Amino acid sequence: MSTIEVNKITPVSGGTTVQVGESGDTINIPAGATIANAGTSTGFGDSLRPNAQALIINGNMNVWQRSTSTVTMSDGYYNVDRFRGEEDTDGTATWSRSTSVPDNTGLPYSLQVDCTGTDSSIGSSQQINIQQTIEAQNLQLLKWGTSDAEKVTLAFWVKSNQTGQHSVSFRKLDNTAYNQPKTYTINSANTWEKKVLVFSALTLSGGAIANDNGDGLQLFWKLSAGSSYQGTADTWTATNQGATAVSGDVNFMSSTDNNWYLTGVQLEVGEYTSSTIPPFQHESYANNLMRCQRYYYFHVSEAENGGADTTISLTSQYNSSSMKGFISFPTQMRAKPSLKQNTGSNMYRLYESNSNATMTSLTLSGETTYNTAVFTAGSSISVTQGSSGTLQTMDSTAFVAFDAEL
Repeated sequence: MSTIEVNKITPVSGGTTVQVGESGDTINIPAGATIANAGTSTGFGDSLRPNAQALIINGNMNVWQRSTSTVTMSDGYYNVDRFRGEEDTDGTATWSRSTSVPDNTGLPYSLQVDCTGTDSSIGSSQQINIQQTIEAQNLQLLKWGTSDAEKVTLAFWVKSNQTGQHSVSFRKLDNTAYNQPKTYTINSANTWEKKVLVFSALTLSGGAIANDNGDGLQLFWKLSAGSSYQGTADTWTATNQGATAVSGDVNFMSSTDNNWYLTGVQLEVGEYTSSTIPPFQHESYANNLMRCQRYYYFHVSEAENGGADTTISLTSQYNSSSMKGFISFPTQMRAKPSLKQNTGSNMYRLYESNSNATMTSLTLSGETTYNTAVFTAGSSISVTQGSSGTLQTMDSTAFVAFDAEL
């Protein structure tokens, strides 16, 4: 391989273009190298982004560890990873996975919300929303709370039968709590539309986001919101609960004909328009899943194994009534997780030396860390001291998962 060392390449006299290679050639940029834009140059193709990984996790709605079933909304994480929902109106709504997606985007699924019970008059403290919370230490590049704070641009695809004004907002809780809502308009019913919204830099005192594994930013799509949640659009307001919606928004809960779909969510550092925003950052399913597993890790379930008893972990019996099981998480979890499981008679069993010790539940030991889970039996068992065994599911509804969500 030949090497040319130069400081500058310029066009020949009278020319304005420098060509590198021919059509079909592959131009290799070594790992660790940087292509820098001085700030005014154009024609780089895809816009450059300062964040190497997408700030929104599972923005393409591809990972659904908990379930792909339709659920009735209340308050919590239901099925699609990293997105949670809250519904506390006098009506009801469901949340489900949909294969309806915008054409030619490569997006696999969307989140679908349907009104199934109406509330035509939303109380002041009532709301229904969709939310993603971003871990604080992933947001240090925003430099909020300083004079160098960055703007951010939010883009997403949305579809609804309800045309008119809707709102989306950011809520920051570290130091001083600030919220900023913005409105967007759905122009055509039942049509996928891409929205691109720029949020101003938070330079105000108390605007800093802590460099830790806690709650950095909450992103809300408000489908209905009472007056206590309404604030001034495009303005950072120092408030904990209010200013996450805007007066004049449609009321999603007004009719059981109403539906709302979301996919292709991306958050970029800097100010972009619909023509300059970088393309959605597609990643492999495996990488997307691993990023989700930092917050929720679904380990095993009997149902996913075709109804067959399923191994949870190997065990060691350190006395005649106790055992310990061990699991290494596929990635470091955000915090020491809690155990999610189904409980009941003969839900789990310890298999050792051709005998079974059944149990109703499992318990996480205090030895559990961000990287490893240590189990003990959640009910009384009789085992052989010093033996080893296999911890298994025993009921068709048994499952084991770990939760470190924000």
